[in-house]
Amino acid sequence: MTILDKYISGWRAHDVAAILATLTPDCVVIESFGPIYRGHDWIERWVSTWLAEEGRVIDWTVHDLRSSPEGETAEWTFHYTWRGEEKSFEGATIAKLHDGKLSYLREYAATAELYEWQGAFE
Repeated sequence: MTILDKYISGWRAHDVAAILATLTPDCVVIESFGPIYRGHDWIERWVSTWLAEEGRVIDWTVHDLRSSPEGETAEWTFHYTWRGEEKSFEGATIAKLHDGKLSYLREYAATAELYEWQGAFE
């Protein structure tokens, strides 16, 4: 299991400590919708708040994962509920590693809204 697999497993289990265990203390996480979190304190607040607001990972399926000593990339489908609303979207993660942990993680999302907007110009 790669470190990115462990990070995703922590989210699936709704386990803040497991998520933080995969990250360097000074890591940077850029969420797919834009927010940037720096360091364990901010990431712990973000994850805890998301969970407290009825955030639940139903499934996070990785379709393609590539790993090297410097970093990992993955394409995935994220299925979740938040504030009582169930949603799903496809995305990708680019991660950098330092001493066997994630030091930088950036997520990108592809949403239906983007596809609909692009269709207006075809």
